[in-house]
Amino acid sequence: MRLLFYDRISGLVPGESITGTKTFCLSEEYFRKHFSKEPLVPGVIFLEAMAQLLGWLVIHTHDFNLSAVMSLVEDVRMAPALRPGFSAEITGRLLSTSKSDSLGSARMTVDGAEIASIGRIIYVHSGAADPEALRALFRYYGGGGALRAKTVE
Repeated sequence: MRLLFYDRISGLVPGESITGTKTFCLSEEYFRKHFSKEPLVPGVIFLEAMAQLLGWLVIHTHDFNLSAVMSLVEDVRMAPALRPGFSAEITGRLLSTSKSDSLGSARMTVDGAEIASIGRIIYVHSGAADPEALRALFRYYGGGGALRAKTVE
């Protein structure tokens, strides 16, 4: 099962922001045998998508020398009862960062309308075992060459 809850990173400004997309299809694994009569996208999936994308911004900002572990979320808002079949844009902002932790916020929109947001998300940092392996994962999970062209450093 794929546990990556965004499809592509489309923009990145280290230390500032990250943008990506996620298309919510009926073929997602979490719909199997769970939402058989009326499939709804679970709100926790929105939360995880925003957290994963913002986590990559934290890791990239620190030049892949650490891992970011989500430790607190506050002021979370979700649209109720969203059925699969839409594509969302995810935007994460880094509000502050240090060697030990980072603070950010994130939002998810569909056609400009907000469907989910995190007012405050905190990550604690731990040392990365292999920065080169993290870079390779970032390139793979971020969408490859298209991301490099849009990254501003």
